Amino acid sequence: MERKFAKKLKELRTERKLSYESLGKLVNISHTSIFRWENNQADITSDNLIILAKFFGVTTDYLLGLED
Repeated sequence: MERKFAKKLKELRTERKLSYESLGKLVNISHTSIFRWENNQADITSDNLIILAKFFGVTTDYLLGLED
């Protein structure tokens, strides 16, 4: 599931032409965390998962790869 999340996050971020830094500023999450999530170097918390889902207008299940 981690790989699906990393792929979905990267797809959503790059589709909107956002850098790690710009996304981080928009959602008040460190750009380092975003980089680490996309590269499967860290697990995301449920709070941050919800923040990203709301920002991108998708469900948490979509981000986790549980639905299309």
